[in-house]
Amino acid sequence: MADVVVVGGGPVGLLLACELRLAGADALVLDKMTERAPYSKALGMHARTLEVLDQRGIADRFLAGRKRAPTTHFAGLRPLELAAFDTRHPYMVLIPQAESERLLSERAVELGVEIRYGTEVTGLAQDADGVDVEVSGGPPLRAKYVVGCDGSRSTVRRLLGVDFPGTPATLTAMIADVTLADPPSRPQLLGRYPGGQAGVLEFEPGLYRAMTIEFDKVLDRDVPVTFDEFTTTFRRIAGNDHGMVESGRVSRFGDAARQAARYRVGRAFLAGDAAHIHNPSGGQGLNLGMQDAVNLGWKLAAAVRGQGSAELLDSYHAERHPVGKRVLDNTHAQVALSRPGHAVDALRELVAELIPDATVNRYLTGMVSSLDVRYPIAGAHPLTGARVPDVDIKTSDGDLTLYQLMHSARGLLIDLSDDTALRGVAEGWADRVDIVSAHPSDQRLDGVDAVLVRPDGHVAWASPTDVDLPGALTAWFGPAR
Repeated sequence: MADVVVVGGGPVGLLLACELRLAGADALVLDKMTERAPYSKALGMHARTLEVLDQRGIADRFLAGRKRAPTTHFAGLRPLELAAFDTRHPYMVLIPQAESERLLSERAVELGVEIRYGTEVTGLAQDADGVDVEVSGGPPLRAKYVVGCDGSRSTVRRLLGVDFPGTPATLTAMIADVTLADPPSRPQLLGRYPGGQAGVLEFEPGLYRAMTIEFDKVLDRDVPVTFDEFTTTFRRIAGNDHGMVESGRVSRFGDAARQAARYRVGRAFLAGDAAHIHNPSGGQGLNLGMQDAVNLGWKLAAAVRGQGSAELLDSYHAERHPVGKRVLDNTHAQVALSRPGHAVDALRELVAELIPDATVNRYLTGMVSSLDVRYPIAGAHPLTGARVPDVDIKTSDGDLTLYQLMHSARGLLIDLSDDTALRGVAEGWADRVDIVSAHPSDQRLDGVDAVLVRPDGHVAWASPTDVDLPGALTAWFGPAR
């Protein structure tokens, strides 16, 4: 019996498999494609996703040689300043999804994950002890848990009978990766025109992501789109195609927005596009899915080890469903702000005037980048539920960063006040929580005596305000030894 079958070998499924392996659970990845997709959809990786990868010690693989954008945007209005947040990664990195998938696949293989391409799931049946997964061309597989990371048309979601309510598409967009014989002096994605939106953005030297949007025109996304159709549409909207030459796959999409009613059904879970779809405004989709994976992986591994409660597994839906809804809501707002028309023009001018305000800018930046995500974790300390800052600390092993202590994907209790009694309380969880005495080298944890960090980087307990350390340890890491 496999511990966890992950259906879907895209970035979300691969990162989830890596998280499971780090936490001591076996993961088998199934993908109906015969090989990794050579083309890219998503292009941007946000600051919080880079922090998550940094927590595992692999962020440098995704940053090497890549362009970094110090700002993001909301509906293409004025820049949102990532430097306003306390992060070591105050930028978006421009990396094609195919490259992210390649790097995550390599990491998964390093960790011992088995990936089976050309294997389509055709049926699911679960009981009190596990899940039977029927696959094409082979005998059924038995697993303790299954996770559908198999995209917007998820087979797993359909087999589970989970509703996928939302709104249909109201526009047609196309993207293509191209080279340009006559690049614009200031490439941008996207410019507004009377007939829609069009633009290009350089993501590698000489390579551009080109995109068009036509509002109130909905075409069948299953009908193949040709490069000639794309350039014709680009010229019709923008008046000039800049001498485009095709260098990658052309694809079509809309702004349909849907969210799974449930992220968990017994021993089965949904993550990534299987759980939520939306317009790619602000480049949030891939990041949302990868953060689903990091939230779920350690919880599922704890259940495999017999240390995770039903409440711990339920917390995946409780924490991630509201985050997904917020992304659907803000992308709806961005589409509304991007439509042509005098009324929208006036609204854009008004919102653009508000964005430079520090409070507004920080609010929108935190929302689009996910740097402000705070889970509803019981506790009175201002840090509880929020992402932990990557502070510089001094330990017995030398000067480190906090994220360097998280590479093993275990829980982390940092004692900042030399409290031997506190460390004694936590000893019963030392098989799954690292207990580290340290002193911060900067001021970002001033006033904090100790902090308990979950494997996903969110604070589960912080002293002196939170008092019940054994309760927090039990809730998130199971009973003491």
